[in-house]
Amino acid sequence: MARRKRHEEHENHERWLVSYADFITLLFAFFVVMYAVSSVNEGKYRVLSNTLTDAFLTQAQTLDPIQIGDPVRSPEPMMGNEVSIEEASTDNLSSSEVGGDGVSLDQVAESLRRSLGGFVDQDLVSITQTERGIEVEMKSKMLFKSGSARLSASAVRALRDVSKIIKPIGNQVHVEGHTDNVPIQTTAFPSNWELAAARAASVVHLFTRLGVDPRRLVSIGYGEYRPIADNESDEGRQRNRRVALIIMASQHDREIPSLVRGSL
Repeated sequence: MARRKRHEEHENHERWLVSYADFITLLFAFFVVMYAVSSVNEGKYRVLSNTLTDAFLTQAQTLDPIQIGDPVRSPEPMMGNEVSIEEASTDNLSSSEVGGDGVSLDQVAESLRRSLGGFVDQDLVSITQTERGIEVEMKSKMLFKSGSARLSASAVRALRDVSKIIKPIGNQVHVEGHTDNVPIQTTAFPSNWELAAARAASVVHLFTRLGVDPRRLVSIGYGEYRPIADNESDEGRQRNRRVALIIMASQHDREIPSLVRGSL
């Protein structure tokens, strides 16, 4: 019986092509990734950078005031002794009440002195009557943390009591934000203008949420340009960092609209 010849197996000399193809594919993917990284859209990168900065560094801007220079954010976890407007609205601490129409500015000033007496004793608030009306000057340290426009818990409670006093009367209320002359430059506040305006707007925003007619409210940011003390000393700078509430006398209420109409 004839023996069958055994055929030798054919050796594949092109197996290296598989490894080579894998290598070329990985190399191509590598260069695609490198190209993508080197072609970052500057605008999108800036948005991402600002968002991360706000998330990790900014203390907030939202009780939150309508903050100039700071994007509107969804509610954030509150820190320390800060409270939300909703909590302030439902908190039932006692406060001074005033009647409706016909209440004199003297009565309003007396109610404010009783309501803010503790802060007055600590030299954090001063209440005076001038030709403009009743001026309530509050030092920033009782309202905000340094470089922030988010109201503290004690500030919200104090301003809630103030809102109950000014809510029934018809006088205009000007809220003026002031700073010292120490420069500030953050994502939220490029300068003291924005910080002062944001702090004033924070108070106005709170008042409107607590039921004060927004048509009676004016928010003004003066920055560092209306000091009441010398900025060369720490004590003077502390006095200049303030928010002033001016409950306008009725005469001013009549004059301001006419001045606006005259300028148009």
